[in-house]
Amino acid sequence: MEYDNIVEGIFLKRKNRFIADVIVGGEKEEVHVKNTGRCKEIFLEGAKIYLEKSDNPKRKTRYSLISAYKGDMLINVDSQVPNKVVFEGIKEDKVEYFKNLKILKKEKTFQKSRFDLYYERNSGHKGFIEIKGVTLEENNKTKFPDAPTTRGTRHVLEMIDAVKEGYEGNIFFLIQMDKVLEFTPNIEMDPDFANAVEKAKGKGVKIHIYNSLVSKNEIKLKDKGIFY
Repeated sequence: MEYDNIVEGIFLKRKNRFIADVIVGGEKEEVHVKNTGRCKEIFLEGAKIYLEKSDNPKRKTRYSLISAYKGDMLINVDSQVPNKVVFEGIKEDKVEYFKNLKILKKEKTFQKSRFDLYYERNSGHKGFIEIKGVTLEENNKTKFPDAPTTRGTRHVLEMIDAVKEGYEGNIFFLIQMDKVLEFTPNIEMDPDFANAVEKAKGKGVKIHIYNSLVSKNEIKLKDKGIFY
């Protein structure tokens, strides 16, 4: 997944879930934040960031914040990008478990959830994939979520129901950084979600962990990670 029109900036402060103040080209600018999570450990005053400049004259903001440095590690914070990265990675046969699928489609409704991907194998087996982007890192371990998510918990529980009905069920955690491979559900932040993931694992839902190769204008699937 590649971005166009990337420029460098300096983070100042987050004004709300969607807007932040940054410095671009020596000028203070309001920009769109492409992540409604907290990201408090990433969005620090003075952090080096990358922004995508929009060509749409009708936009209220000229830039979207897509990545930021935490120390020497660049973290992609674009919450819209994980689905594209995983879709492209599976299409390119980078995920062993999903190699040689007959059909791979984006978004498929099951019960009250719209799962991110639907697939069919040559064997006839059908399955769903729900994708979660991971940006929270603490002590060389990544966690999800960084804020409570009742919607995320519902997705996991309904994936269990899909398995009961004969589908293959998958939760795919995409770590949006490239130096960390370890992942664990964030039980301190959202015990309901963490418990749902553990329950799903015991009911036959496959848990996939991959990190990403991240640069200022690109993010793509990298290595298989470790689930704790």
